[in-house]
Amino acid sequence: MARYQVILAYDGSGFTGSQRQANSRTVQGELEKALRVIGWSGRSILLAGRTDTGVHASGQVAAFDFDRWAHSDEKLLKALNAELPPDLAVKSLRPAPADFHPRFDAVSRVYRYRLFCEPTRNPLRERFAWRLAVPLDGGALKQNAELFLGTHDFAAFGSPTSEKGTTARTVTRSEWRRKPDGEWQFEVRADAFLYRMVRRLVFVQVSLAQGKCPVGDVQSALSRQTKLPAGLAPARGLTLVEVDYGSR
Repeated sequence: MARYQVILAYDGSGFTGSQRQANSRTVQGELEKALRVIGWSGRSILLAGRTDTGVHASGQVAAFDFDRWAHSDEKLLKALNAELPPDLAVKSLRPAPADFHPRFDAVSRVYRYRLFCEPTRNPLRERFAWRLAVPLDGGALKQNAELFLGTHDFAAFGSPTSEKGTTARTVTRSEWRRKPDGEWQFEVRADAFLYRMVRRLVFVQVSLAQGKCPVGDVQSALSRQTKLPAGLAPARGLTLVEVDYGSR
């Protein structure tokens, strides 16, 4: 029995999330289907984290045990990609320790959110980015990202990942960059994320940069003293880009 660690990339547009669901097309379901075609008999793969419907990934991590593969790791990688659909691929594959768990062994995760300002629809760009019809203050966007650095209670920005889970998270990177084509990219790294936390962070920051929400309210919300306007940035702009395991 060998355990493998794989890095997945997928266009989330055609998936109802990463986690297996009955009667729905998911990343986990498609990967398990491809594994069974090449002889896998396991019950379930393991994923580093859950991505919602429409969310993309370039660095999702999965693990599975395989006791019948008698060929090289390279052939296993090629065999999997031959069976996977066009919107899902295994970027890399390697043996892992028998006790490796892609979710519980992770020390941090990185997400990237993309948006742009344009008055008219742009179908090609909008597949992977949020189009804002109203301009925003780029200086405010960059400056206010620093509000989220450090350890805070992010209850105003997402739901805990378990019934009795904490809403405290430690953010070590929170920054916006503007690309030459005018696209804005928000990159955030944390020890872990609440459900829908990144999309909520982006929505609130856009509200700040458009003058719809005072900075003081956001600062108070990080200590659970103020409620913020409801809303989420669209899923299509979000990509899971990295899961870090430290020295493991």
